[in-house]
Amino acid sequence: MNIHIIQHVSFEPAGMIADWAEMREYPLTYGYLFEKNIHWPSVNDIDMLVILGGPMSVHDADKFEWMRTEKAFIKDVIVAGKIVLGICLGSQLLAEALGAKVYPNKEKEIGFFPVTKTREGKQDEVFSNSPESWNVFHWHGETFDLPDEAVHLFESEACKHQVFRKGNCTGIQFHPEVDSALLRSMIDNERDELVKAAYVQTEDEILKNDITEENRAAMYNFLTRLTQ
Repeated sequence: MNIHIIQHVSFEPAGMIADWAEMREYPLTYGYLFEKNIHWPSVNDIDMLVILGGPMSVHDADKFEWMRTEKAFIKDVIVAGKIVLGICLGSQLLAEALGAKVYPNKEKEIGFFPVTKTREGKQDEVFSNSPESWNVFHWHGETFDLPDEAVHLFESEACKHQVFRKGNCTGIQFHPEVDSALLRSMIDNERDELVKAAYVQTEDEILKNDITEENRAAMYNFLTRLTQ
């Protein structure tokens, strides 16, 4: 299982995804989009693409010269039938690549809040070991429409479309990959967004509620089932 990971900013690495892959001795390659020399592998050389999060928007192609190349690469990987996992910004890029609209959500959602399985989510084998009400970490201000023929699997009070799957593609709006170190890294680099609101927790609330390790088993089970 050759896995390529697209990382948008230095302070949002792959967290538990990298831990899981290394534990299974799966080869990992990285495209660090914050560096000058970006690695774009041949689609034929990878089995799975992981697209991580970041503070930018899918609509920022004029600000980031690599974004158009990234979007074209994602489409090529989808067409090739590879496994694609998009997280937060990655889920929005994936939804757009599948023809859906991405736009600001009515509420920013930052902190630990539960996502709940839809009827389809309760029947989905990939998420069968995930809790029906799963308390997870969020950090996003945008959302997406569901791509045509995609299955809607999870929702939250603040954001309806939290998880979808279409074929080999899975988009997750929240951050199931976050461990305690990644949690601290995101806070340290994006602290200015932590303005208390209905669905925005303070730094103290986030750190006090840190249950990332409790979610590790569910994350590993999801990744295993996704790649079987």
